[in-house]
Amino acid sequence: MATVETDDAAAGLRSQFLQVLRSRRPSEEEVEMTVKDEKRWEDDISSLLGRNNEAELLYNNVPLSVIPGKPVKDPFFQESPKPTFSEAMASCPKEDIPNFKELLQEENFYLTTEEGGQGLLPVLVLSMKESEKKRRPTIVFLHSTNKCKEWLRPLLEGYASRGYIAVAIDSRYHGERATSITTYRDSLVSSWKNGDTMPFIFDTVWDLIKLADYLTEREDVDPSKIGITGESLGGMHAWFAAFVDTRYSVVVPIIGVQGFGWAIEHDKWQARVNSIKAVFEEARADLDKSAIDKEVVQKVWDRIAPGLASQFDAPYTVPTIAPRPLLILNGGDDPRCPLGGLEIPESRTLRACKKTKCPQNFKLIAQPGIGHQMTPLMVKEASDWFDRFLKV
Repeated sequence: MATVETDDAAAGLRSQFLQVLRSRRPSEEEVEMTVKDEKRWEDDISSLLGRNNEAELLYNNVPLSVIPGKPVKDPFFQESPKPTFSEAMASCPKEDIPNFKELLQEENFYLTTEEGGQGLLPVLVLSMKESEKKRRPTIVFLHSTNKCKEWLRPLLEGYASRGYIAVAIDSRYHGERATSITTYRDSLVSSWKNGDTMPFIFDTVWDLIKLADYLTEREDVDPSKIGITGESLGGMHAWFAAFVDTRYSVVVPIIGVQGFGWAIEHDKWQARVNSIKAVFEEARADLDKSAIDKEVVQKVWDRIAPGLASQFDAPYTVPTIAPRPLLILNGGDDPRCPLGGLEIPESRTLRACKKTKCPQNFKLIAQPGIGHQMTPLMVKEASDWFDRFLKV
């Protein structure tokens, strides 16, 4: 497959990816529900928003709109026991502001990104109250598998204290968009079975395009200074959102960038597969295999995220982020993101940055001795990177 060496080629690849995203957006017919399902959604949305008629938003082909929400008192995690503390996030640099809690302002709302139940995007925004109205740098934070936007609060508060507008969302089938502890797992299996959704990475990227639409219209956001970062699954979301949408101007994927095709070719796919094993076991049974093998893995990726292990893989999409500032943070011993799969993406991205005379805009840090784990060092490196490129 040819490399992406020109702006035209990058634009063409983005266009192909958008076609894939649009291919599985729900139509009005696809979101028709039984009377029982309709009543359940009315109850769910009325409970969330305190209204009686929001369910109609799920059916109509409505433009992007903002619906007021409320703080989530009991964040929903799809893991047990629920996580309670992250040393890495707690280490996030934070300004010492005596009356910080009084000056911190919180917004909770929903964006309508498409029809259907998953088309209501929960958003949390933290920022400092300002006497002077001005446009500020903004960063979007994306959570890892089975967590939610509220989990990211230590990061949001740290960045807000330093003058950023800090934004977090619930990714597809997570947080407020989940109804049980197996919602995300079930969505992956359903995608394999029916081929009508893309819950692994791609559908959330659609939401992030819509989020960028919203952020660039806010009077307090500097549209030229919108950063994006995330951990693990959130790192993949950040990578692909930045690839397809150039409005994300500074990018820091954390333990998320990997070579999916490289992992299959070099028999290094097991750790990633085991992280969402239910869908691969379902595919193994459907394909009449005695064990999950390379063929099963390739077929699952092709089905639930078309092109993920081929034309949209890291060697082709990561370099398109250049020359925008890109910092990739990985563990040196991460089995889910093996470094061998990053050699080609790294060399091509560096070449793209040198071509535009800005080699300083790309860096890959692989922390020695670290597996699939976000560390305080990674949080500090991300913080420094954003300050370097967004506070100028």
